[in-house]
Amino acid sequence: MGKKAAPVYALEGSVAVAGAALSWLRDNINLLQNVSDVESLSTQAGSAGDVYFVPAFSGLYAPYWQQDARGVICGITDETTKCHIIRAALEAVCFQIRDVLEAMSKDCGLQLTRLQVDGGMTANNLLMQTQADLVGISVMRPLMAETTALGAAMAAGSAEGIEVWDLNNIQPVPCDIFNPLITEDERDARYSKWKMAVERSFGWETSQVKCDDDR
Repeated sequence: MGKKAAPVYALEGSVAVAGAALSWLRDNINLLQNVSDVESLSTQAGSAGDVYFVPAFSGLYAPYWQQDARGVICGITDETTKCHIIRAALEAVCFQIRDVLEAMSKDCGLQLTRLQVDGGMTANNLLMQTQADLVGISVMRPLMAETTALGAAMAAGSAEGIEVWDLNNIQPVPCDIFNPLITEDERDARYSKWKMAVERSFGWETSQVKCDDDR
């Protein structure tokens, strides 16, 4: 930071719909009353019951870039309950993050060893554990959840002439750590089915073709 500092570049991966899928379950199809109930209902299910929910409501962003994709829910059986679908929506957040992380690893040639998270959704312990399980690395959740806002404040506070923050002498923020609890085989099998579901979301939004009727 600063006028004379060298630029620093970052990789960014955009996801169109992640946590908003949970609001959709509440507002559009009334599967739950409050988003705050997601963790308890998902825990009640025990698993997603082999259901996969791709919330491609307006297409898919990184790393697919498929504007014609639309949302799909795959793997439904007569034993599927609303809790399975809610949990599948929660897992969709984690799968999409894995998609982005794998693309980043290919771009930069580095293997990530931990994932630092922030934001309101990180209060969901099941989401954090699922994220660690499906990515296969430790998830670090700072006790200060709004790290993005904190970072903006620190950047402003370290500007020349202000300097209320000394960025060279900052203590590490205490974190909760979630480590993977499933095997690599299970992780890869579930991710493989996610990719199958993603492929089924492609090509739904097509331009209408006007046909002449000679009858």
